[in-house]
Amino acid sequence: MTTLNIRIEENTKNKANKTLSSLGLDMSTAVKMFLNQVITENGLPFTPTKNRSAIKARWDKETAYALKNGKRYTSAKTLINDILK
Repeated sequence: MTTLNIRIEENTKNKANKTLSSLGLDMSTAVKMFLNQVITENGLPFTPTKNRSAIKARWDKETAYALKNGKRYTSAKTLINDILK
């Protein structure tokens, strides 16, 4: 067994604790579940989401940068992954 230390905004931690508590979970158990799912899925066990306007703004910024600097993407998935960073 080992210890994992992370830094996170206090407000985020408090809101997550409240939500997890309502599910009967503590933070440690939830993190263990998440990490086990990462292993099982061989990646994130969910699709990261942002609101539509944030995605569009990032898309516009990324494509403008690519056009200006000659950046090329090997697939749409690569472009989308860069946008969702």
